[in-house]
Amino acid sequence: MNQAIRNSWVVALAMFVLILGSLTYVQFFAAEELNENPNNSRALYRDFGEPRGSILVDGKAIAESVPSDDQFNFQRVYNNPQLYSHLTGFFNLNGTSQLEMAMNEELSGNSDRQFYDRLVQVFSGAQSQGASVELTIDPELQQLAYDLIPDGQKGSIVMMDPKTGDILAMVSKPTYDTNALAVHDTAVLGATMEELTSVPGLSPYTNPATQSLLAPGSVFKLVDTAAALETGKYNADSVIPNPAAFPLPGTNISLPNFTTGACSARSEADFAFALAQSCNTVFAQVALDLGQDALAEQAEKFGFDTPLSIPTEVVASHFPENEDQAQLALASIGQGSVTATPLEVAMISAAIANNGVQMTPNLIRSVRAPDLSVIDEPKPTELNKSVSPETARQLTEWMVGVVENGTASAARIPGVEVAGKTGTAEVEGRGDNAWFTGFAPADDPQVVISVVMEDVDLTTGAQLTTPSAQKLLEAVLNK
Repeated sequence: MNQAIRNSWVVALAMFVLILGSLTYVQFFAAEELNENPNNSRALYRDFGEPRGSILVDGKAIAESVPSDDQFNFQRVYNNPQLYSHLTGFFNLNGTSQLEMAMNEELSGNSDRQFYDRLVQVFSGAQSQGASVELTIDPELQQLAYDLIPDGQKGSIVMMDPKTGDILAMVSKPTYDTNALAVHDTAVLGATMEELTSVPGLSPYTNPATQSLLAPGSVFKLVDTAAALETGKYNADSVIPNPAAFPLPGTNISLPNFTTGACSARSEADFAFALAQSCNTVFAQVALDLGQDALAEQAEKFGFDTPLSIPTEVVASHFPENEDQAQLALASIGQGSVTATPLEVAMISAAIANNGVQMTPNLIRSVRAPDLSVIDEPKPTELNKSVSPETARQLTEWMVGVVENGTASAARIPGVEVAGKTGTAEVEGRGDNAWFTGFAPADDPQVVISVVMEDVDLTTGAQLTTPSAQKLLEAVLNK
């Protein structure tokens, strides 16, 4: 009898081990392959049948799952969707985008760091729950930045903490209602997507602040100036010829200074004057003297040609290779083939503001399990040593001059030194890209900003960029 009992016990134990092993394999090792199988409709029903984690700003949900009365059990809901659509992206039957995609494993509860939680749920029979993701966004700055871009105007604003890389605000227009893409009816979803993609300048799949490559115009002159100082070929006392127009080598075309600007007041210019008045001919000559390699190396140190994840995708800004002399001169003033995202332009100012050290941009403050325990809390990380502290201090001094005595005077804040740089890029067949980038206070920077308004005339661009930056910088300093 005892032998029979022992045999039965051994068989039962073996069966239990086999079942546990199979369950473990399917749950933790084969899960990814099974989930990605296009014939697996159970994964789709699972994702919509369980509570997905929330995306939070200042403790309030901007994306959450609520009970639904249809076959999927839960409905994804976006709060204040136009304000956050380019950050959250969407989660629907056809896929995901932006943070919903980048943080999908955590939001769905399937990340490696949630292994223990899944194990407990398997044995307890509890319903699976995703982690919540708290963003670094300041809701007041986000709203103000959004309001400063007029409806119908294509533009982006990015604000960052230069010491940590935390993104404080990131908005773009045109925008859309993410709830319209969270429906469970595929026919309605298809019609809505077709309608949204027909809006000029709008793609529900793209965040313009991180994925639109634009001609940066004269804000790129900060890169030229940094390269000039870092190579040692120029210093604060250097004087460069400042003709009204500079013949582009190998062409019959001349590059002019802005005809109604103040550059014509001097036939020669130092960097302080050339930056303050944004004199094209000075920077074209400096670029040709420094050469392609020096400018490309400095651009790379500021983050160009480096794809990033914040954790959403950031398209790499680009400084062109193998340019002829004429194209290199155009690139030096942010025209030609050089392109940058609004985030990259903010990153240039952030490196200068942070004594030459560029921090990795970041959108995530924390990731928390359903029991509020911390799964992840990203720490500030260094991305590049863009320039020396001495060069950063000199650039800051000259950028203060741009605000005090130059083209960015609309960014002045009484009692506070503001560092800034304006830019205007001509785009063939369209209006201009109007830019401002800068930081404040200049002696202890708390925030950096980039503002771009696309397809505008000079007057409109001036009205929508630098004054908007001034309001946003002042809002931070008044907190």
